[in-house]
Amino acid sequence: MDNAPFLVIILIAFGAMWFMSSRTRKQQRAAADFRSHLAPGQEVMTGGGMFGTVVAVVDDIITIESTPGSQTRWLRAAIAKVIEPPVDADQDDVAQDDTADDDVDVPDDLSSLPPARGDEDPEKK
Repeated sequence: MDNAPFLVIILIAFGAMWFMSSRTRKQQRAAADFRSHLAPGQEVMTGGGMFGTVVAVVDDIITIESTPGSQTRWLRAAIAKVIEPPVDADQDDVAQDDTADDDVDVPDDLSSLPPARGDEDPEKK
C-alpha cells in the first residue's frame, strides 16, 4: 500500500476538477437559458459593455437600440446579461418622507430658538 497517499491525491484532484466543471456547466446553462428567452423591450448589456433595449429577435440576431434611432445587430451569444430596471425613486422618497415625519420634530417658526448674540447684529457694527 505504498501508493495509497498518491491515489488519495489523485482522487482529490479529480474530484476538484469535476466540481469546477459542473459549476461551469451550470453557469453556461443559465446563460444559455436567459439568452433563449430574450424578448423585445428588455434592457440588456453586451459583452463589450454596450447598454440598450432589445428591439427585435430573429433567430440568432438580436437588434438593440442604444439611443433613439440608433439600432445595431448582435449575435445572441454576445448578450452578457439582462439589466433590471431601476426602482422608481418617487416611491422611495414617499416611503422615506413618511418615516422622516415621525422621527424629526422641525419647528415651524423661530420662537423656539435662543436669541441672537449682540455682536452678530449688523446694525451695531
